[in-house]
Amino acid sequence: MDISILIPIAILGGLGLIFAVGLAYASKKFAVFVDPRVEKVESVLAGINCGVCGYPGCKGYAEAIVNKGEPIDKCAPGGNDTLKKIANIMGLEVVDMIPMVAVVRCQGGRSQTKLLFKYDGVSDCRAAQLVCAGSKSCNFGCLGHGSCAKACPFSAIKMNANGLPMIDEEKCTACGVCVKTCPRGILTLIPRTQEIFLGCVNPDSGPLVRRICEVGCIGCGLCAKKNPAGADGIKLQGALPVIDYEKLTSWPEANSVCPRKCYVIRERVSVRD
Repeated sequence: MDISILIPIAILGGLGLIFAVGLAYASKKFAVFVDPRVEKVESVLAGINCGVCGYPGCKGYAEAIVNKGEPIDKCAPGGNDTLKKIANIMGLEVVDMIPMVAVVRCQGGRSQTKLLFKYDGVSDCRAAQLVCAGSKSCNFGCLGHGSCAKACPFSAIKMNANGLPMIDEEKCTACGVCVKTCPRGILTLIPRTQEIFLGCVNPDSGPLVRRICEVGCIGCGLCAKKNPAGADGIKLQGALPVIDYEKLTSWPEANSVCPRKCYVIRERVSVRD
């Protein structure tokens, strides 16, 4: 056989051997250990990559729990069931999460508030907010374009004929996506055992609110004076009353005291496991 053929073959074989040895060494030297608990934690998370935990996806949150000691109670859609499974994997003590639900803190729909102009742009609340701070006379109320309903990963929100979001509490997992989506901050999470909340976020003075909304809070302070929990149940912060949810969970007569019927009374929902 011609030696001129054997030499290149030998050279290529030698190079292949050298590269193989190098790769084998590198695979051991630079190997990244993956804790098997990461995959286990990820498998018990809600799996919707909603981002409410503060991480871009369930895998990122699982890695943070295992590698960084991140608290295990940030998967709201998974609830207590997921919390218990993660605690079991991580060998931690379980502290039950407080079941929450999203609520709409605005009752000023198309029938209750005035329009300053007709908006013909993209049907998105964030886009509408950029045009003269919205078409509604109230600079704090719902813009009515349904961005929260479009963003909800569980289809738990629908817009009603009055241009306000309606939340299906059976479907709501308190993931918080709607809260982050709303540019006006009218959606919030409250304990599921809470029967009452204020349906207004407008901090303006009473005379101004009266001119722009039929159901907006005017800061009269009657609720703070007459609620059954006393001075600690409801306190005025500026012109808006703020409920202490630990001290005042129920007050069905709230709107008989409030001259503007600003409170939303919801039925007590049993705590879900």
